[in-house]
Amino acid sequence: MHFLSRLVLFFAGILFLAGCSSSDKEEVENTPTPKIPSSPSASTAYLALGDSYTIGQGVAATERWPVYLANMLGAEGVKVGEPRIIAQTGWTTANLLQRVKSEKFDGDFGLVSLMIGVNNQYQNRSLEEFRMQFKELLALSTKLAQNDPKNVLVLTIPDWGATPYASGWDRAYITAQIKKFNDVIKAETVVAGITVIDIYDMTLAVKESPQLLAPDGLHYSGLMHQLWARQALPEAKKKLLD
Repeated sequence: MHFLSRLVLFFAGILFLAGCSSSDKEEVENTPTPKIPSSPSASTAYLALGDSYTIGQGVAATERWPVYLANMLGAEGVKVGEPRIIAQTGWTTANLLQRVKSEKFDGDFGLVSLMIGVNNQYQNRSLEEFRMQFKELLALSTKLAQNDPKNVLVLTIPDWGATPYASGWDRAYITAQIKKFNDVIKAETVVAGITVIDIYDMTLAVKESPQLLAPDGLHYSGLMHQLWARQALPEAKKKLLD
């Protein structure tokens, strides 16, 4: 059995939730993020920036990976408040930049996550434009994260070329382009002193594990969102405990 398939089956066994089959037909942008129970002691403010992968297109609000991450951290004794999610399906780096610049934030965040870029590739935006705007997003994320790059976490871009939606497209071209965008992400996060969580290989498992896909055949199921959160958990925990 392929390694990624074993990984998926392993996590599926230990992470399966009764609500894994979500009401995917709802407009997730209009679904409020569930409240994480408050605790007597102060919790860390968490800001999640991105696109459809962060807002959780095709899954319930409870199955978005930032929500899973906050709950996983809480289960390990690291108190994190309800994630403030600024993300929308179809957003490019330019769209996210415009929205973040227009937002008013009350105070700083102890944790900021960023997952963006797939729509730049999908819309055939240039790598040069992406690099420039991504660097600006890294700088803004750092500023919002108490001016500390150690409080920022970046996830790489999934390969939508591996999904059923890409049938009829040039899959090899999509994959090659996604890898180039991810190379920019990895290079610029290193320069900025920011941690990157590489989830790219994990997303290739949809070829053998359709349960990782949302019903639209393009986005990802709650199980995949759990896997992303699980992958990010050690670094997020380390950041918040330092």
